[in-house]
Amino acid sequence: MIWIDCNPQAGREMKDIHPLLVLSPREFNERTGIVIGLPMTTADFNETNPFAIRFDGPKGQKSYILSHQPKSFDWRARGARRHPWRQVPDEAFAQACEALGQILTLE
Repeated sequence: MIWIDCNPQAGREMKDIHPLLVLSPREFNERTGIVIGLPMTTADFNETNPFAIRFDGPKGQKSYILSHQPKSFDWRARGARRHPWRQVPDEAFAQACEALGQILTLE
């Protein structure tokens, strides 16, 4: 997980600084300067979002991985930095990847 600045945003995209669940491998990220991942939020309205994967953070904070909003960012230009949680629970990660796979119909 990293913190990343999602600005500028357009339409219904996320804005401001949010956690991002990084899906791309480190070697790709370092070589290209691009990171691919899923944005995360604590916004309660995601409780009914069928594409939001809910999990509890280390201190019980309700959080959501937005599997329907895959993003690629230039992590250097956006000043990305490591999130203190470092990673999401394995089960939440697996659910997010499965949901993304169903949206994209990866085979």
